[in-house]
Amino acid sequence: MIGYLDLILRLAIWFLLTADVSLPNIIIGVAVALLIPRRYTAGSFWKDWLRVFGEILVAIPQAFLEAFEIMFRPHNHEDIVMERVKPQRTPGLIFLDIFLITFTPKTIVLKYHEDGWYEVHRVRRRKKR
Repeated sequence: MIGYLDLILRLAIWFLLTADVSLPNIIIGVAVALLIPRRYTAGSFWKDWLRVFGEILVAIPQAFLEAFEIMFRPHNHEDIVMERVKPQRTPGLIFLDIFLITFTPKTIVLKYHEDGWYEVHRVRRRKKR
């Protein structure tokens, strides 16, 4: 089952990149998804995937709220922070973490550092004094 989730993630990325769901593109996408090397992990894999899917469900309304907030209340302060990658993350889960951070309008991942850090740019309102 782990392989199926990995394959679905890779195909989803392929279809998002190509924006083509024709039969030849599906065949090419499956071939590419199967040829990319994989790394298998321990049992905590399922728990991590379920948590990420829960975070995705929360991120969608959060993104809409942040978009409206930016439109109606100016955000003129920005900073760059380093966020720690959660321990023992597979490359697929790291990708989903980066996607979730970037999905919300107030944050974007500028760089992923191999030593386990994300460089995140944030836009926020200045606190009143």
